[in-house]
Amino acid sequence: MNENINKSALFNGSCFALITTAFTFAIRAGILPQLGEEFNLTAEQLGFINSMWFLGFPISMIIGGLVYHTFGPKNIMRVAFVSHTLGIILTIFSGGYALLLVSTLFIGFGNGCTEAACNPMIADTYSGVKMNKMLNRFHMWFPGGIVLGSLISKFMTDFGASWQAQMWVLMIPTIIYAVLFYGKAFPKPKVEGVTSLTENFKAMLTPVYIFLFCCMALTAISEFGTQQWVGLIMSSSGASPMLILALVTGLMAVGRFFAGPVVHKFGQTGVLLGSAVFATIGIYLFSTVTGPSVYAAAVIFAIGVCYFWPTMVGAVAQRVPLSGALGMSVIGGVGMFSTSIFQPIIGSWIDGSRAENIAAGLTGSALELASGQDTLAKMVTFPAILIVLFTIFYFWQRRSKNDTVAMAS
Repeated sequence: MNENINKSALFNGSCFALITTAFTFAIRAGILPQLGEEFNLTAEQLGFINSMWFLGFPISMIIGGLVYHTFGPKNIMRVAFVSHTLGIILTIFSGGYALLLVSTLFIGFGNGCTEAACNPMIADTYSGVKMNKMLNRFHMWFPGGIVLGSLISKFMTDFGASWQAQMWVLMIPTIIYAVLFYGKAFPKPKVEGVTSLTENFKAMLTPVYIFLFCCMALTAISEFGTQQWVGLIMSSSGASPMLILALVTGLMAVGRFFAGPVVHKFGQTGVLLGSAVFATIGIYLFSTVTGPSVYAAAVIFAIGVCYFWPTMVGAVAQRVPLSGALGMSVIGGVGMFSTSIFQPIIGSWIDGSRAENIAAGLTGSALELASGQDTLAKMVTFPAILIVLFTIFYFWQRRSKNDTVAMAS
């Protein structure tokens, strides 16, 4: 059915679209301090700007999942290109807080369109083991792109480049994916049953899907909440925040490249439980150590969050297959929506802790470090709760044959 599809162009276009998403995450994290200084923004205001990235993402993911089989992946990617371009240009010429909110929402909307279109499109392009491998390699480019983006941001900042110049860099992968997708035929669905929204919704009301839905909210904030704030929180720790981000995401990219054998050996539930344990330890260490030890904490944290996102999406695909493209979009959407909600909350934690530490007499770097680590200590709660939930899930699903099946994304 899909013999005449240009698989290479579609897959490469998908990868560059995900690299665009990763760049918007990494470079925005890198320029956050510059935005705060130039526009005199509080940490809470920066949190609201961050939240727009995570809010636009789930909105378009869920809409994209609903209309995937009617509007089509090609049109969804056209919307992604327009949204990315508008978001980047509006950010560069924003001039203040209000337009930064709007422009970041556009960027988040474009990112969600990418996920909504590319995940099921790749699944329809390839079959069997090949499909699993290509989906894993597609998702590898989110952490991989963050590595590239964070290093680009660091080097440009070190050489005195403006935050506007860094934002222009985002247009490079955006234009590349548009060119790769232009004029290409997209694949048709392989499985007819999953095109029924009624069947999708029925599958999403099962206990397993509801449980995964709730867990996804916590896995996402454990991963993205920590990464998005690393620049501010760890800037006074004696370690380079952008190098921490590059180290974490670099290890994540390598881990996801070899994800199949890991999940086959330990099972999805075993991987999720182990990830929660490592993530808890990693965030706790971030909240207590300084200097070179921060890099060791980053390694442990990376091991923890590496498999969260793809294993959660894979668990939906393997354990609730009739939820289809909509089920995958919604599970990703709730992760981003949760992160959106918590961004300003994390920012307010930093502001509150800073006020308390000022009252205690701290100033300068000591003040910023103490405020950031106090906030990280609160964030340990998220993966700690997951340890309990995934222990329950491990024994609940222990006899499931799906537990030894490799991840679907």
